[in-house]
Amino acid sequence: MKTKTSKNEVTRRGTTIKPIKEIKRYWHFIDLKGQTLGRISTEIAKLLTGKDKVQFSYNHDWGDYVVAVNSDKIHVTGKKLKDKIYYRHSGYAGNLKELSLKILMKKDSRKVIYASIYGMIAKNKLRKARMRRLKIFKTADHPYQDKVKGLSPQK
Repeated sequence: MKTKTSKNEVTRRGTTIKPIKEIKRYWHFIDLKGQTLGRISTEIAKLLTGKDKVQFSYNHDWGDYVVAVNSDKIHVTGKKLKDKIYYRHSGYAGNLKELSLKILMKKDSRKVIYASIYGMIAKNKLRKARMRRLKIFKTADHPYQDKVKGLSPQK
């Protein structure tokens, strides 16, 4: 049962749903220097999905923007640098490619962080939109400095 409460808001059985255009998205700045890969990835995944917000629900996208810098200086524990393997397959027989974490970090460290966070985001239609709000950079330079300074949540 749908009822109109105010301009553009829809209420379904007591739950008020705001339109996508009215959602306030903040910009978070995260320095990856010296951070452990898995621990910082979970924090970034929470920010992208909006789990830190009061109005969070699984079927709505309330997440924020995340700017992560210094991806080359991320830290991993144990023997993951040589033991962790990333696989990809072209679809042709016998064409399974393998890359260790160490080689992928040298090649492009942003892909390691992206893959880690991608696996933590819910596997549904909102995943692509949430991952688009993740901006990863190898160094401390990024083009979003004006947005990050102005729109950080007050805690």
